[in-house]
Amino acid sequence: MASKTVDGAREALAGVLFDGMTIMAGGFGLCGIPENLIAAIREAGTKDLTVVSNNCGVDDFGLGILLAGGQIKKMISSYVGENKLFAELYLSGKLELEFNPQGTLAERIRAGGAGIPAFFTKTGVGTLVAEGKEVREFDGEAYVMERGLTADLAIVKAWKGDHAGNLVYRETARNFNPMMATAAKVTLAEVEELVATGTLAKDNIHTPGIYVDKLFKGAVFEKRIEQLTTRPKEAV
Repeated sequence: MASKTVDGAREALAGVLFDGMTIMAGGFGLCGIPENLIAAIREAGTKDLTVVSNNCGVDDFGLGILLAGGQIKKMISSYVGENKLFAELYLSGKLELEFNPQGTLAERIRAGGAGIPAFFTKTGVGTLVAEGKEVREFDGEAYVMERGLTADLAIVKAWKGDHAGNLVYRETARNFNPMMATAAKVTLAEVEELVATGTLAKDNIHTPGIYVDKLFKGAVFEKRIEQLTTRPKEAV
Protein backbone atom coordinates (compact mmCIF):
# COMPACT_ATOMS: atom_id res chain seq x y z
CA MET A 1 0.00 0.00 0.00
CA ALA A 2 1.33 3.42 -0.97
CA SER A 3 2.24 5.73 1.90
CA LYS A 4 -0.09 8.68 2.54
CA THR A 5 2.47 10.60 4.58
CA VAL A 6 3.79 14.03 3.63
CA ASP A 7 6.44 16.25 5.21
CA GLY A 8 4.14 18.75 6.92
CA ALA A 9 1.00 20.87 6.95
CA ARG A 10 1.91 22.96 3.90
CA GLU A 11 2.49 19.88 1.79
CA ALA A 12 -0.76 18.29 2.99
CA LEU A 13 -2.77 21.39 2.07
CA ALA A 14 -1.16 21.91 -1.34
CA GLY A 15 -3.84 22.09 -4.02
CA VAL A 16 -6.65 21.61 -1.50
CA LEU A 17 -7.51 25.12 -0.30
CA PHE A 18 -9.79 27.58 -2.09
CA ASP A 19 -11.73 30.67 -1.07
CA GLY A 20 -15.30 30.04 0.08
CA MET A 21 -14.75 26.41 1.04
CA THR A 22 -16.25 24.56 4.02
CA ILE A 23 -13.79 23.11 6.53
CA MET A 24 -14.50 20.76 9.43
CA ALA A 25 -11.95 21.18 12.23
CA GLY A 26 -11.74 18.58 15.00
CA GLY A 27 -11.22 19.29 18.66
CA PHE A 28 -13.01 20.01 21.90
CA GLY A 29 -11.95 23.26 23.48
CA LEU A 30 -8.21 23.22 22.81
CA CYS A 31 -7.97 19.43 23.14
CA GLY A 32 -7.39 17.44 19.97
CA ILE A 33 -7.24 20.43 17.64
CA PRO A 34 -5.21 20.23 14.39
CA GLU A 35 -3.11 23.25 15.33
CA ASN A 36 -0.42 22.77 12.69
CA LEU A 37 -2.97 22.60 9.87
CA ILE A 38 -4.81 25.64 11.26
CA ALA A 39 -1.56 27.61 11.31
CA ALA A 40 -0.85 26.62 7.71
CA ILE A 41 -4.33 27.75 6.61
CA ARG A 42 -3.69 31.06 8.36
CA GLU A 43 -0.42 31.39 6.46
CA ALA A 44 -2.12 30.52 3.14
CA GLY A 45 -4.63 33.35 3.62
CA THR A 46 -7.62 31.38 2.33
CA LYS A 47 -10.74 33.45 3.03
CA ASP A 48 -14.56 33.41 3.16
CA LEU A 49 -14.41 30.10 5.00
CA THR A 50 -17.33 28.27 6.54
CA VAL A 51 -15.91 26.35 9.49
CA VAL A 52 -17.68 23.48 11.26
CA SER A 53 -16.21 23.03 14.73
CA ASN A 54 -17.48 22.55 18.27
CA ASN A 55 -15.93 25.90 19.22
CA CYS A 56 -13.55 28.48 17.76
CA GLY A 57 -10.45 28.20 19.90
CA VAL A 58 -9.36 31.21 21.93
CA ASP A 59 -8.39 34.70 20.80
CA ASP A 60 -4.78 33.91 19.95
CA PHE A 61 -4.75 30.16 19.38
CA GLY A 62 -6.50 27.45 17.42
CA LEU A 63 -9.25 28.61 15.07
CA GLY A 64 -9.10 31.98 16.81
CA ILE A 65 -6.14 32.92 14.60
CA LEU A 66 -8.29 32.44 11.49
CA LEU A 67 -10.91 34.74 13.01
CA ALA A 68 -8.25 37.31 13.77
CA GLY A 69 -7.08 37.12 10.18
CA GLY A 70 -10.58 37.78 8.85
CA GLN A 71 -10.62 34.43 7.05
CA ILE A 72 -13.83 32.96 8.50
CA LYS A 73 -17.17 34.06 7.10
CA LYS A 74 -19.42 31.61 8.98
CA MET A 75 -19.15 29.30 11.98
CA ILE A 76 -21.29 26.21 12.55
CA SER A 77 -20.68 25.53 16.25
CA SER A 78 -22.12 24.55 19.61
CA TYR A 79 -19.96 26.50 22.07
CA VAL A 80 -18.32 29.90 21.63
CA GLY A 81 -17.77 31.10 25.19
CA GLU A 82 -13.96 31.25 25.29
CA ASN A 83 -13.38 33.68 22.42
CA LYS A 84 -14.01 37.40 22.91
CA LEU A 85 -13.26 38.21 19.27
CA PHE A 86 -15.90 35.69 18.20
CA ALA A 87 -18.53 37.54 20.23
CA GLU A 88 -17.43 40.93 18.92
CA LEU A 89 -17.53 39.83 15.28
CA TYR A 90 -20.91 38.14 15.66
CA LEU A 91 -22.55 41.02 17.51
CA SER A 92 -21.24 43.51 14.94
CA GLY A 93 -22.65 41.46 12.06
CA LYS A 94 -19.24 40.57 10.65
CA LEU A 95 -19.53 36.84 11.34
CA GLU A 96 -22.39 34.46 10.53
CA LEU A 97 -23.25 31.85 13.15
CA GLU A 98 -25.29 28.65 12.92
CA PHE A 99 -25.68 27.58 16.53
CA ASN A 100 -26.32 23.92 17.39
CA PRO A 101 -26.85 21.91 20.55
CA GLN A 102 -23.63 19.95 21.02
CA GLY A 103 -25.11 16.49 20.53
CA THR A 104 -27.04 17.69 17.50
CA LEU A 105 -23.84 19.04 15.93
CA ALA A 106 -22.05 15.73 16.49
CA GLU A 107 -24.96 13.77 14.99
CA ARG A 108 -25.23 16.12 12.00
CA ILE A 109 -21.57 15.42 11.21
CA ARG A 110 -21.95 11.66 11.78
CA ALA A 111 -25.04 11.62 9.56
CA GLY A 112 -23.21 13.48 6.81
CA GLY A 113 -20.42 10.92 6.88
CA ALA A 114 -22.93 8.07 6.78
CA GLY A 115 -24.77 9.51 3.77
CA ILE A 116 -27.87 10.41 5.80
CA PRO A 117 -29.26 13.72 4.49
CA ALA A 118 -31.46 14.49 7.51
CA PHE A 119 -32.79 13.11 10.80
CA PHE A 120 -35.31 14.03 13.51
CA THR A 121 -34.43 14.84 17.13
CA LYS A 122 -36.32 16.09 20.19
CA THR A 123 -33.46 18.42 21.10
CA GLY A 124 -34.41 22.04 20.44
CA VAL A 125 -38.14 21.56 19.95
CA GLY A 126 -40.00 24.68 21.06
CA THR A 127 -36.85 26.83 21.12
CA LEU A 128 -35.05 29.18 18.74
CA VAL A 129 -33.12 26.15 17.49
CA ALA A 130 -36.27 24.85 15.77
CA GLU A 131 -37.25 28.11 14.04
CA GLY A 132 -37.65 27.66 10.28
CA LYS A 133 -37.18 23.88 10.48
CA GLU A 134 -39.66 21.10 9.87
CA VAL A 135 -41.22 19.71 13.07
CA ARG A 136 -42.96 16.34 12.88
CA GLU A 137 -44.79 14.17 15.42
CA PHE A 138 -43.72 10.61 16.17
CA ASP A 139 -45.57 8.52 18.76
CA GLY A 140 -47.16 11.63 20.21
CA GLU A 141 -43.86 13.53 20.59
CA ALA A 142 -42.59 16.49 18.54
CA TYR A 143 -39.24 16.20 16.76
CA VAL A 144 -37.30 18.79 14.74
CA MET A 145 -35.56 17.88 11.49
CA GLU A 146 -31.82 18.53 11.26
CA ARG A 147 -29.72 18.24 8.11
CA GLY A 148 -26.55 16.16 7.90
CA LEU A 149 -23.31 18.09 7.45
CA THR A 150 -20.52 17.53 4.94
CA ALA A 151 -17.46 19.59 4.01
CA ASP A 152 -14.87 20.16 1.33
CA LEU A 153 -12.09 19.46 3.83
CA ALA A 154 -11.75 17.87 7.25
CA ILE A 155 -8.66 18.60 9.35
CA VAL A 156 -8.18 16.26 12.30
CA LYS A 157 -5.59 15.55 14.96
CA ALA A 158 -4.71 12.07 16.24
CA TRP A 159 -2.35 10.59 18.79
CA LYS A 160 -0.91 7.92 16.49
CA GLY A 161 -1.14 7.24 12.78
CA ASP A 162 0.52 4.82 10.38
CA HIS A 163 1.66 5.38 6.81
CA ALA A 164 -1.61 3.95 5.46
CA GLY A 165 -3.58 6.67 7.27
CA ASN A 166 -5.05 4.59 10.09
CA LEU A 167 -5.56 6.79 13.17
CA VAL A 168 -5.82 6.34 16.93
CA TYR A 169 -7.02 9.19 19.18
CA ARG A 170 -6.22 9.56 22.86
CA GLU A 171 -8.85 10.14 25.55
CA THR A 172 -10.67 13.49 25.21
CA ALA A 173 -9.10 14.12 21.80
CA ARG A 174 -11.39 11.37 20.52
CA ASN A 175 -14.23 13.87 20.24
CA PHE A 176 -15.37 15.35 16.93
CA ASN A 177 -12.31 14.07 15.07
CA PRO A 178 -13.52 10.55 14.10
CA MET A 179 -16.86 11.61 12.62
CA MET A 180 -15.38 14.61 10.82
CA ALA A 181 -12.84 12.34 9.15
CA THR A 182 -15.73 10.53 7.42
CA ALA A 183 -17.74 13.58 6.35
CA ALA A 184 -15.49 15.51 3.94
CA LYS A 185 -14.31 15.19 0.36
CA VAL A 186 -10.71 15.39 1.58
CA THR A 187 -9.42 14.48 5.05
CA LEU A 188 -6.00 15.56 6.32
CA ALA A 189 -4.58 14.39 9.65
CA GLU A 190 -1.72 15.51 11.86
CA VAL A 191 -0.41 13.02 14.42
CA GLU A 192 1.83 13.10 17.46
CA GLU A 193 3.44 9.78 16.57
CA LEU A 194 3.89 8.28 13.10
CA VAL A 195 4.36 4.52 13.24
CA ALA A 196 4.98 1.75 10.73
CA THR A 197 1.94 0.34 8.96
CA GLY A 198 0.74 -2.80 10.70
CA THR A 199 1.96 -1.87 14.18
CA LEU A 200 -1.34 -0.36 15.38
CA ALA A 201 -3.63 -2.90 17.04
CA LYS A 202 -6.39 -3.46 14.49
CA ASP A 203 -9.16 -3.51 17.09
CA ASN A 204 -8.00 -0.15 18.45
CA ILE A 205 -8.03 1.84 15.20
CA HIS A 206 -10.60 4.65 15.48
CA THR A 207 -10.39 6.05 11.93
CA PRO A 208 -9.54 3.56 9.18
CA GLY A 209 -7.06 4.80 6.59
CA ILE A 210 -9.70 4.58 3.84
CA TYR A 211 -11.01 7.93 5.11
CA VAL A 212 -7.64 9.71 5.27
CA ASP A 213 -6.03 11.26 2.19
CA LYS A 214 -2.79 12.59 3.72
CA LEU A 215 -1.16 12.70 7.14
CA PHE A 216 2.02 13.99 8.75
CA LYS A 217 3.78 14.16 12.09
CA GLY A 218 3.01 17.55 13.63
CA ALA A 219 6.00 19.83 14.11
CA VAL A 220 4.75 21.50 17.30
CA PHE A 221 1.95 20.75 19.78
CA GLU A 222 1.45 23.39 22.46
CA LYS A 223 -1.37 21.62 24.35
CA ARG A 224 -2.61 24.78 26.03
CA ILE A 225 -5.09 24.75 28.91
CA GLU A 226 -8.12 27.02 28.56
CA GLN A 227 -8.94 27.47 32.24
CA LEU A 228 -6.37 27.05 35.01
CA THR A 229 -7.54 26.10 38.50
CA THR A 230 -5.92 28.42 41.01
CA ARG A 231 -7.72 27.34 44.18
CA PRO A 232 -5.67 24.74 46.10
CA LYS A 233 -7.13 21.26 46.40
CA GLU A 234 -8.92 20.47 49.63
CA ALA A 235 -7.37 17.78 51.76
CA VAL A 236 -9.07 14.40 51.42
